[in-house]
Order: sequence, then C-alpha cells, then structure tokens
Amino acid sequence: MAAAALVPDPSDKAAFDAAIVDPDSYAHEERYHAIFKTLRDEAPVYWCEPAGYRPFWTVARHADIIRVELDTDTFLNDPRLTLSSIADEERVKAMTGGSDKLTRNLVSMDNPDHRHFRSMTQGYFSAKHMRRLEDQIRTLARQSVDHMAALGGECDFAADVAIWFPLRVIMMTLGAPPEDEKFLMKITQEVFGAQDPDTMRPENVGGLFATIAEFNAWCDRITDDRKTNPRDDVSTIIANATLTDGSPMRNLEAMSYYLIIAAAGHDTTSSSSSAGMLELIRNPDEMAKLRADPSLLPNAVDEFIRWSSPVKHFFRTAARDTEVAGVKIKAGDGLVMAYPSANRDEAVFADPFAFRVDRAEARKHLAFGYGPHLCLGQHLAKMEIRILFEELFARFEGFELTGEPAWTRSSFVSGMKRMPIRYRARS
Repeated sequence: MAAAALVPDPSDKAAFDAAIVDPDSYAHEERYHAIFKTLRDEAPVYWCEPAGYRPFWTVARHADIIRVELDTDTFLNDPRLTLSSIADEERVKAMTGGSDKLTRNLVSMDNPDHRHFRSMTQGYFSAKHMRRLEDQIRTLARQSVDHMAALGGECDFAADVAIWFPLRVIMMTLGAPPEDEKFLMKITQEVFGAQDPDTMRPENVGGLFATIAEFNAWCDRITDDRKTNPRDDVSTIIANATLTDGSPMRNLEAMSYYLIIAAAGHDTTSSSSSAGMLELIRNPDEMAKLRADPSLLPNAVDEFIRWSSPVKHFFRTAARDTEVAGVKIKAGDGLVMAYPSANRDEAVFADPFAFRVDRAEARKHLAFGYGPHLCLGQHLAKMEIRILFEELFARFEGFELTGEPAWTRSSFVSGMKRMPIRYRARS
C-alpha cells in the first residue's frame, strides 16, 4: 500500500480536496489509491470543495456506487457528467452558445432518451454478435503481434501495441477506411488526453472544441455515405437512426454517438491491456499461473480491468433530497462515483491491492459501470483483450520492463502512455 505521506493530511481540507481533482493524482497510481483508501476508511461519502470547482460529493465505496447507479430516478446523468473546473464550464458555454456540454451521447442521457439511444446499437454489441467478429479481431491481433516481432525484441508496449490494436478494432466496427487511422488516433488521444501535455491541444477546452469540430466533419462524411450505401457496421445504424420522437438523427447526436464509440472503446481497452501486461511482468508467479492454465485468461482479463479501472469517475446529480450511506444529499448536489476506489474496496475484494489472475471475485469490478448505464462495449473489450493475450503468449515469452512506465495525466479516463518492454520469441 502507498505510504501515508502521499496523501495530504485530511485535516487540511483545502489541500486534500485539491488532490482529489488534481489530474496529477490520476497519473500516479499510489497517490490516487492512498487518497481514496483514506476516504473509504474515514469518509466514504465526502463533501469536496476544491478551489475553482463547484463542490460535490465523492462516493468511494463499491456498495454506495451501485446504489447510486441503480436509482436512475433520483440520480441523473444530466447535466453534469464529468469533473470540470468552473472556468472550463464557462468556456464551454461561451463556445456552444449556452450549452454546458460539447457533445450529447447516451452516456450523458437519462430516460427516455437513454433507453432509446442504447437500444440502437445494443444488438450489435451483444455477446452473440461479438462472437461473429472473433476471427476478424484475431486477424488484427496477429497483425499487432507481427509488428512486435518486427521490432526485434523490444518495444513500448503501450505506445506501439496496446494503443493501436483496439483502435483498429473500433475502426472495423465503424467501417472506417484504413487511411483514417492516424486521424482517429489523434482525435481519441486529444479527447481523453485533454489534461496531459503529451496529447492535449493548446488552449485546453478551446483545443478540445477544435478537435470535436474536426471529428464532426469526418462524421458528416461517414453519415452521408451510409445513408446511401448501408453496410453491416455501427456507422450505418447511427446514420439511419431516429430520435426518441421518430425524427431523423441530428448532427449533434450522431457525432456524439460516433465519438463515444471511437474514443471510449479505444482508450479504455488500451489502458486495460497495458495494465495487464505490466502487472504480469511485476508478478511473475501470476504470469506463470496464466501460462500453465490458459483457461484462466477470461478471468484474468476482468482482473486487468479491475486493476486499471480506466474510467476514473462519472457524475450524477440528485433530483431530490435523499441519502447515501446515511449521508444526507440535497436536490441539485453532484456526486462523483470513484470507480477505481470501488475496485479496491476491501468489503468486496479480498486483499484488493494484490493482482491475481484467478481472483474469484474479479468480475465484481465496476470499471464498466453498473445497472442501466453498464458499458455497451464490455463484451467487445473483454474479447479484444483476451484475443490479444492469446496471440502474445503464443508468440513470445520472457517479458520484462526496460524502463519506467508512465500514466496519462487525466482525472476522467486515463491509463499508461509509456511502457518499454523486452521479450523474446518462443522456441
């Protein structure tokens, strides 16, 4: 467990609250987990008042997050979905003419819109349909492994492999042409790396606004094509869908749907794959266990995802006075659901800071959310990671770190951006 010195003294509320919203806390796993271990032990539903932000409750325990996720009548996704400073919120309103969001996708919706928008692609992303795509996904995984082999026994696993493979899978589901690969990589990195100097565009929210404008033009082109040339892909479903009232899909909602599939499906899977590789290297007994019994891999994938928890939080807003874990919540209060904290909750996970590929309760993680907003792409993400590691283990052994890993600086979605490794081909 991280040293207590990593956590500001909780009695210094200003410093402690600042650490909760500081993107640097999310780029240093030990610091993040030490902060939220303190909250789980001492104030699992905690009133946070960081300077420059509207105050909110932080919900740190597994059971309490489930309670919030399931009560969709009381806890609303709209209008506040992610952590933003007051200054950034005002910039968004200025750029959009008064709206508090740059996009409008199903993640930010409440019923009846959420139910309607989710149903559009639920069949496509079902476990049954994903199994039909397994051969295509395996082909893409083998191409990534071939690339690793061509690099001669050393690579940056995060930057050379883990980030590209899921992007290509998402491009397959969208029916995006290969020549759009670099553009879509740029878009997804700028959307979720907007707080990291290695990936952000200048001017913070202004840069993100420009990124979304570029992506919007790409979406218009894809939508126009699929309306006249439908295919068996997600883009065709979105382009020809209707709104809740039966009217044609508008530009904003279509672009937002493409974006949540492209960005969320890419970055989160990449982060879990990198985290899985890192922990297998750090825990050679777990690597040996997995190689000796490949049937453990599906469970290990859930442990990778629990361990990495790429989505760090989502907000809910209380529609009425209520309570969570005995703490009174007022109508209009915001609540941050801290998913990585839930996934280290000692009440659910035995020895939660131990990485175990055969962990019996690994599937209880909340990295995909819970209840009505459970991630649509969970079956695809798990399949991708499983197939990638099947192909990696078939070709290579002797994995080891050759340098220090580095994590993205982001309080919303983050994972590894650098992980130099060495490996050798299996004889």
